Amino acid sequence: MVIGILAFTCKDEERLAKDQTDKAINLSVEIYFWQVNEKEEIGSTQMKSVLCHQATLQVVDQPNLTPAKGQVLLEVVRCGICGSDLHMQHHCDHMHDLAARVGFNGLAKSTDPFVLGHEFCGKVLDYGPKTRHKFKADTLVCAMPLLNVDQHGYLSTGLSPNASGGYAEQVLAQSSLIFEVPNGLDADSAAMTEPMAVALHAVRRSRVKTSEPAIVVGCGPVGLGVILMLKAAGVKTVVASDFSPNRRKLAEQCGADIVVDPKETSPFANWKEFGLLGNVSDAINMGMGLFDKLQATRLPWWHGWRMIDKLGALPKRPVIFECVGVPGVLQQIIEGAPLFSRIVGVGVCMQSDKIEPALAINKELEIQFVLGYTPLEFRDALHMIAEGKVNCSPLITGVVGLEGVTSAFEALRDPEQHAKILIDPKRSGSDIQLMKH
Repeated sequence: MVIGILAFTCKDEERLAKDQTDKAINLSVEIYFWQVNEKEEIGSTQMKSVLCHQATLQVVDQPNLTPAKGQVLLEVVRCGICGSDLHMQHHCDHMHDLAARVGFNGLAKSTDPFVLGHEFCGKVLDYGPKTRHKFKADTLVCAMPLLNVDQHGYLSTGLSPNASGGYAEQVLAQSSLIFEVPNGLDADSAAMTEPMAVALHAVRRSRVKTSEPAIVVGCGPVGLGVILMLKAAGVKTVVASDFSPNRRKLAEQCGADIVVDPKETSPFANWKEFGLLGNVSDAINMGMGLFDKLQATRLPWWHGWRMIDKLGALPKRPVIFECVGVPGVLQQIIEGAPLFSRIVGVGVCMQSDKIEPALAINKELEIQFVLGYTPLEFRDALHMIAEGKVNCSPLITGVVGLEGVTSAFEALRDPEQHAKILIDPKRSGSDIQLMKH
C-alpha cells in the first residue's frame, strides 16, 4: 500500500513537473518572439521555424523577420544539419562557455529559445533600410553565417538567440556576406558551401603538398569534405580510415585512393611504401648515411646539406587530418603516425582529452587545430562546387521538411544511415527523402 501511494505520488509529481516545464517552455517561446519581433505589428504574416529550447525541438509559427540596416531577408531554400547542431541541442551551455573563454559572446544557452541552422542558401526577399541592393529579388545566394546585430556586434547565425538560423522559412543575412550562386548550381549543392569551406580552410592551413601522402581519420561529413578538397588540390595519395562500411564507401566516391577499416588495417601501415620514416633508428641511419656521403665530396658538407634542404629532398612528411573529434583519437594518431608527420585537428572534440607529449616530441610531430574559414575560402568553395571541381553530392543522403528535423537528428546518429541531411522548409511531413547518387 505504501509502495502504491509512493508510486502514485511520484507519478503525480512527474506530471506536475512536466506541466511546469511545458509552461516554462511556452512562456520562454512567447518571450523570445516578443524580444525578436517587438516592432512587428499584430496580424503580420507568419512563418514556420524549428525552435530549440531545453534540448527540445518544436515547429512553431512566428512573425516574419524584418531586416535591419546592412541586412538581407532570405527565403530559405535549403539548410544543412551540422554535427555542431546536434551538439548544441544538448550541450549548448558548454559551447556558450567555451566561446566566452575565447572572447566570443552571444551563443545560446539552454534557457534561450533559438533557431539552429548555419549551412543555408536562399532567395533574396528584401533588404534592410539604407542597404545596397546587391542582387535582384529571387536571386539564389549563399551567406556566411555572421550577422551584425545592434548592441551585440557580430553573432553566429543559427547559434545565437539574437541571430536566428536556417531551420526556418526565412533567415537574415549580412548584405556584405552574401554570394550569388553561379552557373545555375542547384540548391542542394549550394547549401554544401559552408561545410566545404570548412574543409577547404583545413586543407589550406595544412600546407599539404601534392606529393605528400594525406591521411584522413574519420569519414563523416567533415572528413569526406577534406577528402574532396585534398583531391581538388591535386594531392596524389589520400588514405581514408573509418569503422563504418557506409562511410568507407562514401570516401571512395569522394576520391580517396586507399580506404581502410582500422579494425583490420592501420591507416599508417603503408608508410614504407610512401617513403616515410617509421622509427628513430631509421631516421638516424638515413641521416648519418647522407652525412657520410656529403663529407666524401670535395665541397663543404654543410653547403650540400643546405642545398638538399632547399630542394625538399628530405623524407616526405605525411599530413594526417583528425576528423573524428572523440577523446583518445589524437593519442592513437600520435602512437601510429610516422616520424615528422603533421597532424591537423579538424574534428571538434568537446571533452577533455589526454595525450603523451613526450611521444609526439620523440617523433617530432606537428599538431595544429583549425577553425572556420575566411570570406575568400567561402567564396572559393562555392565556385569550386559550381565549376565541378568538387562534387559533394555523395555526402547528401537525405532531405527533410521542418516537421522532420527531430527524426533527422536521430537518424544522423547512425553512420550507416546518413552523412548529410538537408532541410527543405517547403517540404511537408516528417519523413526523410532518401537521396540516390
